[in-house]
Amino acid sequence: MSEEIRIESHPFPPFLPPETRVLMLGTFPPKSSRWSMPFFYPNKINDMWRVMGIVFYNNKNQFWDDANKQFRLPAIKRFLEQKHIGMWDTAARVRRLKDNASDKYLEIVETIDLASFLHRQPTIQAIVTTGEKASSVIAGKVGVDVPKIGVPVACDYGGHRFWFYRMPSTSRAYPLPLEKKAQAYGHMFASLGYVL
Repeated sequence: MSEEIRIESHPFPPFLPPETRVLMLGTFPPKSSRWSMPFFYPNKINDMWRVMGIVFYNNKNQFWDDANKQFRLPAIKRFLEQKHIGMWDTAARVRRLKDNASDKYLEIVETIDLASFLHRQPTIQAIVTTGEKASSVIAGKVGVDVPKIGVPVACDYGGHRFWFYRMPSTSRAYPLPLEKKAQAYGHMFASLGYVL
């Protein structure tokens, strides 16, 4: 049956600022009909950019353009460049087994070439996965158990040492209040030496 379902390739190139310190990896973007911008975590009800706004600016609407009901992509990119935070996903190609964005119904056909990312950006100090499926992909690649949420694991993969963090999903489907998600991400960034 799955052979009949169209394979989707990732719609965005990796976003890797110079000297990326933290590489954040979700699973795969939702369908384009749900995007408010052509970038990572594009769904306007996903909390990623609200979490970042709270953590770094104490303002959940830091990256939200209320007049146009969309995220402010230039501001997001500037922020990520200033903080040396890279973005991509753990799946390069997928099949959607149902017509939604749920990880549960994503069949991963091709995963991230993690070794290539680490080779291109040897400054990466931490890989942060946002959700259970993404965490399982990276744990499988680096040969560790899936970490507990917010508890880092030291990894050595292809001679590159880094911390692996599993963080809460920022999907609204994940049953954790926005403030608690922001608190978890704030602790993670603080532990990596970010001044909040």
